[in-house]
Amino acid sequence: MLSFRRLILSLNLLLFVALPGQADDTTSGPVLTLSGTISVTNSDSNTYVFDMAMLEALPQYSFTTSTPWYPEPHKFSGPLMRDILAKVGANGETLTAVALNEYKVRIPVDNSTRFNLIVATHRDDKHMTVREKGPLFVLYPFDNDSETQSQVYYDRSIWQLKAIHIE
Repeated sequence: MLSFRRLILSLNLLLFVALPGQADDTTSGPVLTLSGTISVTNSDSNTYVFDMAMLEALPQYSFTTSTPWYPEPHKFSGPLMRDILAKVGANGETLTAVALNEYKVRIPVDNSTRFNLIVATHRDDKHMTVREKGPLFVLYPFDNDSETQSQVYYDRSIWQLKAIHIE
């Protein structure tokens, strides 16, 4: 009887360890939806839906920066926000970025041209999982521009990004 209990316990432990990795897969399926004042759509709902491969097909940009969320600087990579906005023909003044947990933040569109604002898909050359603030993380190059080293810009750096509405 004791062996059977150990077997059940071991199987439960394996399921507990294996399932989070599957639930955190960020490389397949839709990852970002853009809506609002856009002139290019690819869905029936007047939105543009990106999967990870589509985001990675855009020109990639990288920088290493310190952030308030990590104890040391990290390299972040992904498409520039301005390239994503250009791809969908965005025409507006404000982005409302929405996270997986429905947290929302407003970002002026001009931040995408004033700064090398990226939608990071990688940290230290690895895809970011949901547990690691991914799969998408809007980031400013904090170490490259002292203007961005303030709470205003930290608040605009939304992680677990899932949607952007352009107004």
